[in-house]
Amino acid sequence: MMNRRSVFVNTVVDIAALTIAFLIMIWIKPASKRVYLPTYLTPFLFFLVIWIIISIISRKYSAPEKYSISRAAGHILLTNIIITGLLTIFMYAFRYESYSRIIVLGTITLGTAFELFFAFCDHFICNAKPGPDTSKVFEAYQRTVGRYTEIPLAEPLPAIDIVHVPEDIRDAIIEESNTEVFTFISNCIDLNFPDYSLLSTTTRFNVDKLPEKAYHKIVNLRRINDMRYINKFFESVNRKLPEQGIFIGCFESKNLRKQRIFKKYPPVFNSIYYFFDFIIKRVFPKFTLTKGIYFFLTRGNNRVLSKAEVFGRLYSCGFEVISEQSIQGLLYYIARKVRKPYYDENPTYGPLIKLRRIGKNGKIIYVYKFRTMHPFAEYLQEYVYNKSDLQEGGKFKDDFRVTTLGKIFRKFWLDEFPMFINFFKGEMKLFGVRPLSEHYYSLYSKELQEKRIKYKPGLIPPFYVDMPKSLEEIEASEMKYLIAYEKHPFRTDWKYFWKAVWNILFKSARSS
Repeated sequence: MMNRRSVFVNTVVDIAALTIAFLIMIWIKPASKRVYLPTYLTPFLFFLVIWIIISIISRKYSAPEKYSISRAAGHILLTNIIITGLLTIFMYAFRYESYSRIIVLGTITLGTAFELFFAFCDHFICNAKPGPDTSKVFEAYQRTVGRYTEIPLAEPLPAIDIVHVPEDIRDAIIEESNTEVFTFISNCIDLNFPDYSLLSTTTRFNVDKLPEKAYHKIVNLRRINDMRYINKFFESVNRKLPEQGIFIGCFESKNLRKQRIFKKYPPVFNSIYYFFDFIIKRVFPKFTLTKGIYFFLTRGNNRVLSKAEVFGRLYSCGFEVISEQSIQGLLYYIARKVRKPYYDENPTYGPLIKLRRIGKNGKIIYVYKFRTMHPFAEYLQEYVYNKSDLQEGGKFKDDFRVTTLGKIFRKFWLDEFPMFINFFKGEMKLFGVRPLSEHYYSLYSKELQEKRIKYKPGLIPPFYVDMPKSLEEIEASEMKYLIAYEKHPFRTDWKYFWKAVWNILFKSARSS
């Protein structure tokens, strides 16, 4: 049965689609618009009322939510054919043959095309709805095994025997997820020892009502994709756990989602489906103008999330990821609480970002760049360093944080242009050492750290002069530049600048 949201949204969209189609056909018609528009306006309004009434009666608007996409398209086409037939009978019965067939049939055809497009979008937005919140399944067990005494420090993950796990807990986990997930959780935490809270929820309310520091581990079986305020949820988990406490959760990553869609739908159609799915569920939530539309239509369910964004959110909320495993289309992670959250009140999702960097005299400056990484990926430098280490040129090898578009931007230095904002603000100079993040800065020797912060960082670094390949060579290159700059500032920058330009233009110097 249709709900009010479906009736309202689809009616508004249908009115807009038919009006646009009507105006397009008036514009195409080779005659004066001042003649056609007044002549056809009243009949068009009558036609619009008939169209909407029959669409509601035939339940056309609920088709994308109830049926498969092919059946929904058939339902829409059949309804529109019936409407066209009724209007044709009406026109001939009341002798309205003088109306232009191009305008009448063109409006119906183009309006139908708009409807099918919207139905396609509506289908994959509204058809993927999460099940009910099942956190109460575990509440009785929590009351039985929970310890309402403050525990100062969580124990490390032990080796576990899963044979004697309580049957009600095993059955509840398998029913909510599957056997593989039960095995994964059982291997991570001791389900026989009552120091954990087992949840299946998308709201932080069920976390906030837990006693603080009463559990060493919190497990949530519901995927993060169906949460609206993800960071708030993570912050609540952080607050309830002691230091070194364990948080286990899951989500469908962007890559796993793509695999599912391409496997589920036939070739060509799966690419079209994935494209619109990505735009509506990944791009729309990131921008102020479209975020309201997205949440109005989906209520925040079934979001497209990259691995870099979810892990970045975990790190920003005081966790470190210690293990991960893909199980039946979902990526499960084990995270450990290592500190309090950063509480970033103004996270950025748009194309222009501000990165926290170390400037002159150790002062923190915010460097402007075009986004080349997934949101929150800036918190993952330590994680990526531990996983991938550095490649030639000082960049991370196989950096999954960088988007496809970001790789293109980096190749042609397009991401660097906004740094001129810092140049004009007086925070950077034209040539000098790179402004580094706090993590990358910590990898440098103490001597070089102290020498670096004596001067402003630069837009073009000495890297393009010496083209070092390892971190040690990068440090040596920067030290050589800084020593020379200390003695002859202008001469050094002038010489280094033209050498860097020469290498970039004629020797294809690139940062990896």
